[in-house]
Amino acid sequence: MFRPMLRLQVTTDVVIAVVLAALVYVTTGQRVDAPLAFVTLIGLTGALALRRLSPGLALTIAWVVAVFEVTTGQTPGVENAFMSGILYTSSRYGTGRVRAAGLVSAIIGPVIVAVYLGLDDLREREHIVTATTPQQESLRVAVSYFAVVLLLLLLPWLAGVIARTRRSASMSREAQLLAERDAARADRAVAVEQERVRIARDMHDIVAHSLAVVIAQADGARYALKADPAIADEALGTISSTARRALGDVRELLGALRHEQGTAPTPDIDDIDRLLREMREVGLDIRMEREGDPTDLPTSTQLAVYRIVQESLTNAWKHGEPGTPVHATLTYRPDTVEVTVVNRRADDGTRGPGTGHGLVGMRERAAMTGGTMTAGARGDDFAVAVRMPTVPASGQMPRGLLPTGTPTPPPTTSTPQERTAR
Repeated sequence: MFRPMLRLQVTTDVVIAVVLAALVYVTTGQRVDAPLAFVTLIGLTGALALRRLSPGLALTIAWVVAVFEVTTGQTPGVENAFMSGILYTSSRYGTGRVRAAGLVSAIIGPVIVAVYLGLDDLREREHIVTATTPQQESLRVAVSYFAVVLLLLLLPWLAGVIARTRRSASMSREAQLLAERDAARADRAVAVEQERVRIARDMHDIVAHSLAVVIAQADGARYALKADPAIADEALGTISSTARRALGDVRELLGALRHEQGTAPTPDIDDIDRLLREMREVGLDIRMEREGDPTDLPTSTQLAVYRIVQESLTNAWKHGEPGTPVHATLTYRPDTVEVTVVNRRADDGTRGPGTGHGLVGMRERAAMTGGTMTAGARGDDFAVAVRMPTVPASGQMPRGLLPTGTPTPPPTTSTPQERTAR
């Protein structure tokens, strides 16, 4: 029944109602001196004081006072203008029922006033000679009163509805701004998380493969140092070049993270041959089969193919059975490219368990291009199978299908750099 309001607001409403009642009493003192008129003034003042605290109660009190005023035969005075403020607050602060009751009051009230004053005017005109009949004159008076009271009651009610609508629109706008702010924060959080995942994937692809080659060559050099120093020297050279290349890749990746840069050169299909040589040097028996023409593959798809082959071969060396061949197949079709790597699983427990980051990174790269990946045991073997569209989900055009007049991008170098900034 009562709206939550500050004590200062309630006090302000009471003071305003009392001041207005005092002004009415001063200006119409002789009429208000009548007991019935004084009761009407007190009742409307109380209703005006409660107009915001309890719009429904204020409207009810106003109706009770109006009925009392009619039944006691009083002539409406200036204090009846208080009803305009009551109807305004009923539509602005009231509930749906109170708002509807205010609208009904704004329509029925003028009708009651017109009938009441029209009949009173008709009684006074019964013994007065006029150009027209007394009924016609009283009807004109009633219509005039109806129009005036309707404006005094309906306009404040409509003003309250407008104020309520504007307040609701303002609150909706604030809620929308808060929702947009929360959505922006969520987008930033997602972007940060995606960037963290991208950095982790790039660091894994750059460092894990290079360290695997370095470890394999170091182990080989240690055993071959006494038997054949030339082999040990060759292994140390491979370690040096691999570590230097990995260091350059990491530096370029860190530089791209510190400064906003363009897309750095990325490994492509041609770099797979160098990758195969590196893995064969560490003792991995790779049997590669290729089918189709990869020249029209987009850069992002070539990068994904290279990284997936790199990670698959590294996993085969780390977790596969030593001395068994690794079968790799690259199939380039007009609309898809397929990568398959199969190796024998090691059952002697000599190979350490993996962290799983490599498989996650391969699956993410396949998903980024709109492709799919499956990886798991297949009998005694472990198989990785990836299928990606030749046109990635990002909409990047293949190199050979660029529109006429668009300059062809320069060929990427075979030196791996910060290539995974996508």
